[in-house]
Amino acid sequence: QVHLVESGGGLVQAGGSLRLSCAASGSIFSIKAMGWVRRLAPGQERELVAVITSGDSTNYADSVKGRFTISRDNAKNTVYLQMNSLKSEDTAVYYCYLKDNGMGYDYEYWGRGTQVTVSS
Repeated sequence: QVHLVESGGGLVQAGGSLRLSCAASGSIFSIKAMGWVRRLAPGQERELVAVITSGDSTNYADSVKGRFTISRDNAKNTVYLQMNSLKSEDTAVYYCYLKDNGMGYDYEYWGRGTQVTVSS
């Protein structure tokens, strides 16, 4: 089993910054990708925010390009999301995920989420 623990959420004013962290532990085979998704409101679908692959390729939602940066510390199995120039529309629960590959199968694991609230 793999566990993901997010941290770094909170309340910030518009224009401010936050850094989210997600540490993975447990029986990890080979990480293919780690990333962040968010749910803007209860009942809404989660949307991709950013992802980083094992080859360090990154992809971002258009709404966060130029403001958010995803990075990884492979030694710590940790992914970070640096969020700058935050807007009220970034308010959401942010979830970390990990895509693992072992014995020919892909596995996905999710964190429990961390609330980010941006006040205008």
